[in-house]
Amino acid sequence: MARFALISAPFASHIRVFEALADRLMGRGHEVLFVLNEGARHVVVSSAPVRTVRSAGRGGLDAVIRRAARPTGPLGILRTVADGADLTDALCEDAPAILKAWRADMIVGDEMEPATGLVAAALGLPFASVAAALPMDVSPGMPLPFLDWPFDPSPEGLKRNAGGEKIANALLTRQRHGIEAWVQRFGLSPRHALADCLSPTLRIAQIVPGFDFPRPPSAIRHFVGPIRGEPPPVAPLLPFEPDPARPLVFASLGTMQGHRLGFFRKAAEACREVGVQLAVAHCGGLSAREAAALGADFVTDFVPLAAVMRRADLCLTHGGLNTVLDALGAGVPLLCVPIAFDQPGIAARIVHHGVGEKLGRVTLSCGRLAASIERLLGASSTRERAAAIGREIARAGGGDLATDLIEAALNGTRASRPEPRVALA
Repeated sequence: MARFALISAPFASHIRVFEALADRLMGRGHEVLFVLNEGARHVVVSSAPVRTVRSAGRGGLDAVIRRAARPTGPLGILRTVADGADLTDALCEDAPAILKAWRADMIVGDEMEPATGLVAAALGLPFASVAAALPMDVSPGMPLPFLDWPFDPSPEGLKRNAGGEKIANALLTRQRHGIEAWVQRFGLSPRHALADCLSPTLRIAQIVPGFDFPRPPSAIRHFVGPIRGEPPPVAPLLPFEPDPARPLVFASLGTMQGHRLGFFRKAAEACREVGVQLAVAHCGGLSAREAAALGADFVTDFVPLAAVMRRADLCLTHGGLNTVLDALGAGVPLLCVPIAFDQPGIAARIVHHGVGEKLGRVTLSCGRLAASIERLLGASSTRERAAAIGREIARAGGGDLATDLIEAALNGTRASRPEPRVALA
């Protein structure tokens, strides 16, 4: 038996991934502790205990998430970076004492949270990095995950990517300064960027190689596919019954973007123009009055994704990784309208692998939506490519393989654990 501390970014979609790992680890006899920013405790539905650290974000975690859900150009990016750096500061300040008192054996942390690597190094603990979103490390020809650029290993592509990284470094100055300050405080070897805080021994990704840009082989990067909780003994049913004679489009913008009423209205008008059914899951982002006024065939807050993907002919999404992987797992093509975070990079991979199309959020119109919907519903080759990735996902191993890798990583490091770099009471 071992004690695993789980540190996740405080977003529901990320916490669900870590809950799936927590439940498997506990099922194998281990102890698990979530260490999260203040305000995220209520998101956790796992039976694992939760300890929270102070949330340094302006207005608390709810305000941080509201700001992240509404990006507004470069200023919005800088604001989100500053909020993230504040959350990292809170974890670095409080988590070491929590983990030392709890006698953690290993940390399993979110790749988006640099505090994982910083705290693990400070305590001399082994740790695994889990990419609930796109992996943070890139290879030659691969743009940064929050850019919608194509994969291009040519000299021109490499030059373009280098320019993107230069701009990103400027935008991420607040994060870099925070990392460097904690490196100095903990007495660690130099680290400057988020990628420097990833595990040097085990990195786990939810995607599969067939949905990534080309990467050279890696002994530490493992692609396990979607990390999900155990399926219920009885498969849940849809809260509506689609007409089997008409194609069904499923639209969702996830838990952070479900408030976008204008997007759903355009989608409903486009689907009426094409003559197909539209099912909308707004994830609690709309009021009952707004939901009733959409004009879609079916509107609900949440829906069992596996059940709806079995019936859907097309998934209209912002490019959240969990939704995209669930669609591909069922062989459903995608129409992606990226909004923020790694969604542009996911949209680029959708186009790269020919499993769907992407449209720009700013220039989105009913006409463009309708044209893409009609084109994708008639493209059998697109569905075939999505089905091929779905078969790869089914073979990938998912949460069970991820748990195997985490256990093996701990067993391989127990005999040679370094001493902590900081002395904590």
